[in-house]
Amino acid sequence: MSYISMNLVTMFYLIASVCFIQALKGLSSPSTARTGNAFGMSGMAIATITTVALIFKLQAQAATTGGLGFTLVLLGVVVGGGIGAFAAKKVEMTKMPELVAAMHSLIGLAAVCIAVAVVAEPWVFQITTPGVALPFGNRLELFIGTFVGAVTFSGSVIAFGKLSGKYKFRLFQGAPVSFPGQHMLNLGIAIALIALGLVFCFAPGVEPAWTPFIIMALLAFILGVLIIIPIGGADMPVVVSMLNSYSGWAAAGIGFSLNNSMLIIAGSLVGSSGAILSYIMCKAMNRSFFNVILGGFGGDPAAAAAGGTQEQRPVKSGSADDAAFIMSNAETVIIVPGYGLAVARAQHSLKELVEKLTHKGVIVKYAIHPVAGRMPGHMNVLLAEAEVPYDQVFEMEDINGEFGQTDVVLVLGANDVVNPAAKDPKSPIAGMPILEAYKAKSIIVNKRSMASGYAGLDNDLFYQANTMMVFGDAKKVIEAMVKAVD
Repeated sequence: MSYISMNLVTMFYLIASVCFIQALKGLSSPSTARTGNAFGMSGMAIATITTVALIFKLQAQAATTGGLGFTLVLLGVVVGGGIGAFAAKKVEMTKMPELVAAMHSLIGLAAVCIAVAVVAEPWVFQITTPGVALPFGNRLELFIGTFVGAVTFSGSVIAFGKLSGKYKFRLFQGAPVSFPGQHMLNLGIAIALIALGLVFCFAPGVEPAWTPFIIMALLAFILGVLIIIPIGGADMPVVVSMLNSYSGWAAAGIGFSLNNSMLIIAGSLVGSSGAILSYIMCKAMNRSFFNVILGGFGGDPAAAAAGGTQEQRPVKSGSADDAAFIMSNAETVIIVPGYGLAVARAQHSLKELVEKLTHKGVIVKYAIHPVAGRMPGHMNVLLAEAEVPYDQVFEMEDINGEFGQTDVVLVLGANDVVNPAAKDPKSPIAGMPILEAYKAKSIIVNKRSMASGYAGLDNDLFYQANTMMVFGDAKKVIEAMVKAVD
């Protein structure tokens, strides 16, 4: 390839990388998220077209016949793009977390497949020439990329199953799966992985050391399962973020092997941003960041079960009309959306209710917990979908000080993120930052039933004297409130 052509490839990859950086910047705020998505899509389009053009040029230079390789690339782009477009159009907002986990698994598997191809024929990727052994640096990069990619793939598959909740297989259940000696087994596998990786990296001769490489890859797949199964459903939002980070580092590792600057930059962006987000979420859930990285950081199942089987206590319940009357006569209302709102797809009805309350002179705000829903930003996306004004939406640290002076708090399908048990040092969620809805003058909670949340704990908020439960589907209840306000 000529010098000018290589410069063009480098320039387009640089433009794509800048687009990815701008995408992350835009996604940091709901008000700029659409612009961020546009930058991300543009960057990926530029990177894909440039890569396809580069493959076409390399194939033409190699004077290959038949064009099967280029045809397979185009077929992969069409099939993969079609599946992605179909999934994006059909997936429900409540299913977005498991879709993200599934996508992470594919990135990890792609990293492993590319590593296998590079080990088998490094000269095809212009790393070496036939008859010349892979350099140590490339072997090390391939080892790391394969290890991280395999862990990402199998771990993401388990996360997908836990988030989906459709499968009866025990490993896919929301409850943590643990057994005696689990951490020692993980440690033993990790040591074996490192040893096998070193054998692969230092193996003499031109022929690759396939045996340690394959065993290392298989053990990495197993380790990915073992570090995710002991994590309970309550911690799945952090797992999704953590696996997002892993997939980025896997892509970056393969980028070094392929000498692809765009892969290195994009993978590093995803890896570092995912790690930062995981750290922020760990603080929001009072978890240890290092336990997240090592796996097995879910809460104590026994403690959670004990909390979830508390003796039933009386609660005060009311109707949608009662709730509408209370809110209509309030000066200030704070709404706390949760997963129940997402399941019912009630965000549009909620916006209508807020508009009617605002028209009556009621000051309404939304309070968002960092881990509300099943993935970071889940509630922000729901409200943005309904075109809720951004100046009405507040993060936990910005609004917690207002609950004590608020007339009414409306909790819609949220549970653990408003549970006052977090203030109890003996609680399994002790120290977890919560939205302090319990401080409000009146509290209205909409849930389908008294079932516990992801953490499996009874919620003391439901039994407070100033709390009224309104049972039923969130959308139907909110629509009834809208009619009652009229």
